[in-house]
Amino acid sequence: MDKFLQLLVGGIALGSIYALVALGFVVVYTATRTFNFSQGGMVLMGAYLTYQYGDDWGAPFVVAVLAAMATMAFGAVLIERVAIRPLVGRPPFVIVLVTLGVLVVIEQVVRSTWTQPALVMTTPWGNDASRFGDVTIRHVDFYTVGVTILLVVGFVWFYRRSRTGLAMRAAALDQEVAAANGVNLGRVTGLAWAIAAILGVVAGVMLTSRGGSALSPGLGFIALRAFPAMILGGFDSTSGAVAGGLVIGVAEVMAQGYLTQDFLGSGVEEVVPYVLMVIVLLWRPTGFFGSRTVTRV
Repeated sequence: MDKFLQLLVGGIALGSIYALVALGFVVVYTATRTFNFSQGGMVLMGAYLTYQYGDDWGAPFVVAVLAAMATMAFGAVLIERVAIRPLVGRPPFVIVLVTLGVLVVIEQVVRSTWTQPALVMTTPWGNDASRFGDVTIRHVDFYTVGVTILLVVGFVWFYRRSRTGLAMRAAALDQEVAAANGVNLGRVTGLAWAIAAILGVVAGVMLTSRGGSALSPGLGFIALRAFPAMILGGFDSTSGAVAGGLVIGVAEVMAQGYLTQDFLGSGVEEVVPYVLMVIVLLWRPTGFFGSRTVTRV
């Protein structure tokens, strides 16, 4: 039972990170109807920029994170304006391929800029942990869940209550009708990319912290494990992204803790999210919370 509880807490913390990444996928998808695979690059670059501002240039941790958020938000808007907006009206797979290219470019920029080996990000919680009976919980897991709750609550309030959030929802439902009613689609799309980048920075910092605070250029591809979370919850559902992230995170950690590697091989937990994704796609193609498309004939 103690092992189960410890794995459950770890799974919820990992799932919270996946939820943030999946939320970034959903925000861009609802604004552009396109899968943004460069979200993994936002996670990767966000973590390295936080290291640069904090550890290398000496800014306090919170200031470093905020500076990374501002930088990535500006960069995401620039990418959307230069590489994505000119492709509006082209087949969706063209834009998807461009976002994959952006991910590869970001990874190469990171490898070329931060060439020193074994970079370690300094965080306020470090590797500290607390014991509750026989269950040991790392402090980073507490912070991860707490920060995720704050961000999700803030995002939901913004999305449902603010004027700009209502404009984003209107554009997600029907872009032509929204434009006819005065919604600036370019501004909404740019804002969606900026929000996704900000969520990516937080996810990158937390993902690095859970891995021992050592930075790795492979972080972007690890973040793409959150893609099945988006599929699980539904392409256009913010609540589905959160629920899907938690399910994928818990399933991955439970698989790591209980499935025998002697029989299934090492790294089996990395396959679990994609197995769940395939099962859900076969059973419910729009995910558990996604909108079903009705076609009139």
